[in-house]
Amino acid sequence: MACLVESSTVETSDGIKLHTKVFKPREEIKDNLVVVLVHPYSLLGGCQALLKGIALGLAEKGYRAVTFDMRGAGRSTGRGSLTGFSEVKDVVAVCKWVCDNLLSDRILLVGSSAGAPIAGSSAIQIEQVVGYVSLGYPFGLTASILFGRHHKAILQYPKPKLFVMGTQDGFTSVKQLRNKLSSAAGLVETHLIEGAGHFQMEGPAYDAQMADLITGFIAKL
Repeated sequence: MACLVESSTVETSDGIKLHTKVFKPREEIKDNLVVVLVHPYSLLGGCQALLKGIALGLAEKGYRAVTFDMRGAGRSTGRGSLTGFSEVKDVVAVCKWVCDNLLSDRILLVGSSAGAPIAGSSAIQIEQVVGYVSLGYPFGLTASILFGRHHKAILQYPKPKLFVMGTQDGFTSVKQLRNKLSSAAGLVETHLIEGAGHFQMEGPAYDAQMADLITGFIAKL
């Protein structure tokens, strides 16, 4: 493995203990920026292990990456919430830990699936976040019952944003994505993956492509 993986425990403002992993390049670190990855919906089995492939890919490209189990997932304590608002505290706590312990003042937040709305609501609370990447943001009508209250935060967020989505995403159509992003503030990029479904894009076959898209976006920040 071309990187070092270290485990840690991060405590949130409400006393939840989060199992956290840091993926560090073995060679020289390219940038002071740290990528914090937010995993898919805990209540459907989402956990940090789903993001390991992307984190390894980023570390191999010279970037430090952090994954963590949100409350109620994996080895973290507490219980997951239905709408993801409690989990915002988890993202904020991990980002604060990154600033204090990895001595970084630049964070790129990456959210996968339901992790995207959670990361989006967190970004506005963390001044060190310099950009945001969504991998399959669930903007569609059914998903909006759970996550609709998160939309406004990321659409009004002024810093650079990249939205990656498969054209066969079962939660959000390409038209719904474009309609939502038409009102977004700041620099907004989209990258559509032809023929990919929502859960398919979360799978390991797309990890290398996701790492490439993320590093390409970092270069523009």
